[in-house]
Formats: sequence, C-alpha cells, structure tokens
Amino acid sequence: MEYGTFVKNIFMKYISRLLEETLDEYIGFFPAVAVLGPRQSGKSTLIKEYLKRSESSIYLDLQLESDRQKLTNPEQYFYFNENKQICLDEIQRVPEIFSTLRSVIDKDRKPGRFIILGSASRELIKQSSESLAGRIGYLELSPFIYPEVRDNKSINDLWIQGGFPDSFLASLKMSRNWRDNFIRTFLERDIPQIGFSIPADTIGRLWKMLAHNHGQILNLSNLGRSLGTSHTTVRNYIDLLNQTFMTRELQPLESNIGKRLIKSSKLYIRDSGILHSLLSISDFEELVSHPVFGFSWEGFVIENICAYLNEFDAFFYKTSQGAELDLVLVKGNRKIAFEFKVSDAPKPTKGFWIALEDVKPEITFVVSPLADKYPIIENVWGIGMQELFKKLDQYRD
Repeated sequence: MEYGTFVKNIFMKYISRLLEETLDEYIGFFPAVAVLGPRQSGKSTLIKEYLKRSESSIYLDLQLESDRQKLTNPEQYFYFNENKQICLDEIQRVPEIFSTLRSVIDKDRKPGRFIILGSASRELIKQSSESLAGRIGYLELSPFIYPEVRDNKSINDLWIQGGFPDSFLASLKMSRNWRDNFIRTFLERDIPQIGFSIPADTIGRLWKMLAHNHGQILNLSNLGRSLGTSHTTVRNYIDLLNQTFMTRELQPLESNIGKRLIKSSKLYIRDSGILHSLLSISDFEELVSHPVFGFSWEGFVIENICAYLNEFDAFFYKTSQGAELDLVLVKGNRKIAFEFKVSDAPKPTKGFWIALEDVKPEITFVVSPLADKYPIIENVWGIGMQELFKKLDQYRD
C-alpha cells in the first residue's frame, strides 16, 4: 500500500471519544452546550460525527468569512433556523453573539439547540458565563487518551507523539513535522487571534523554559529573570497557556495536619508530544537518555488520568520534610493518590509512605511502564497503564 493511501485510510476511520456519552446527556438537558479544548484536539470531528444523527442541523465554521457573513443578522438567522440544531465552531471569533444567543434561548429553552466549540480563550469563557449563565453546560475535550486509542497504537507511541489526533495517527516523522508547525501556528496566529499582543518569540521562550522545568515546582521569579521581565508578567503569560490548554498547573493539596506544606504550584506541558517537540526530542531512544524522562512519564500519565476522571479535582502533596505524592484526586470526601515511577521495578520512597499517612487516600496507585498489576500492601497497587484504567472505571460517573 502506498504511504499516501495508508494515511488517507487511517484518517478516514473515526475513533470514538469517551466524551460522547456525557455529550448526549448535556445536549438532552442544556439549551446550549460548549465543548472547549485546545485547537486540533478533535472537537469539530466529534461534533460532525454527532450531528450525523441529527434530523436537521447546521454547522458553521466561524473561521470562514463566508460562515461569519451568515451571522450578520444573527437573531434573524436563528429565527429562520429555529427547528435546526446549530453548531458554532471557533465562536471566540464572534464573542458579541452571546448576547443574541441569550435572548434566542430565553424565547425557546428546548435542550440541544446550540452546540458551541471554542479554543478556550478568556473572552469565550467570560462572555458565555456572563450571558448564558444557567443556559449552558461546559465540557472539555482533551487530545486522545490511552483508553480511547489502546487498539490503535502502543502506549509508547501515544507517549512520544502525544494525543493530538493528527500527530498521533501520523508516522513518527510526520508527527514531528505536525507538532513543530502546531507550535509555530499557535505562537504566531492563535495567540494574536485570541486578542493578546505578545511577541511570539517571548512566549515561545517561556514555553520552552516551562518544558525544561516540566513537572517541577513553579518559580515565577527565576523565570522572570531569565526572560528579562517581571514575575507578574510571567504569571500572566502562564495564565494564557493554562487557559488555552497548553499547560496544566497543579495546586498543592491543603491539609490541616500541622505540617509545613509546599505552597507553590507545579506546572506540566499538557500534551507529551508537544513537550518532546519543545525539547527537540525526536524518538523514544532520545527520550530515555534525556533528563526529562521521568517527568515526561509523570506528566503523560497525569494528563490521561485527569481527562479520564475529570469530575475530580487534581492536586499534588508535598511537605518541606520530604513527604510527597505526585497526584491526589479529590471529590467530596474521596481521595485517590498516585505516584509515578518510570522504572520497571518501582520502589516507593520513605516520603511516599509518610504522605500516605498524612493524606489517607482510599486507594493508591504506583504507576510505571508495567504490563500488569500487583499489590504492594492493602489498597496500594503497583500498576501499568493497561490495568490502571480498569481499576479507575469504578470512579467514573
């Protein structure tokens, strides 16, 4: 088979997303549903697949001038299409439309009228929360996670190439090219379109610095000195990267145990493929020999877990005395703890056991690149990704 034909056949196959069931529930309840996530994470593909089931629907890509022109008089357009399900993609391009959506929805609050897709700009979240409060449900679509693609490629493929569909489904060489172009486009086009006039090279330098400090305690002052700017400016830039789903910032778990806790956050590049491109890591052999190897595994698994159990709040736990847990998920009184080890024979440290005594989770997983699971002590499991999500199924709503 020719390479071009092979790629075409791969991309013609739709890969189901875990969000589909929740999407059905939300569309059956809310007049408007917003699916947010990074550009190229599969939002449009997901909704186009969903709309195939709709008796009558309209899909507008608001990046296209021709589709934006259709909304010159949005109230009239929505009135003429009141019996159709309408999807507005890249809605941050026309944030002024939210006030019209509110009045249209209030005249007819039937569920599922509007599906809104956006790349999570601050303007999008602000406008929709102010104008559509009580009328809209929010969902987040991440790039692919392991339970969605376990039958397509190996864990290492997903780890190296990341979860963005175009990157994951491509050959390793084309995946690297795609990610390099994604980074360039994000810096040069996407940020200005959101409304921020930040020099591309400045935020690009910060992004690479964060990649080199991936999974470590965030030090805004050091980053500011390296960039030649204030820690306040760095804070604003990081907020932008967080809000566009490029980075994930974990806050420390607060506790009343009377110990001195680390109060600064930890920051991760959310997609492992983007992390590796920012660090010029081309393949698994280069990753294994790179200082980021263990932190890369940690961030990769954290992102998969947080997307899988997105009803839980995510934290880390660390004291100045050395007690530490890489990830603690909290929902009400429930706590699930995780430690990440890149070794095939992971050995938890003394600080891990002290942290378990402090946090008292109901179950703990030490996640490594294993293919199996085994009990360490009661309610503490050594486990690989293949078995981890089977264990986590019981915690999904």
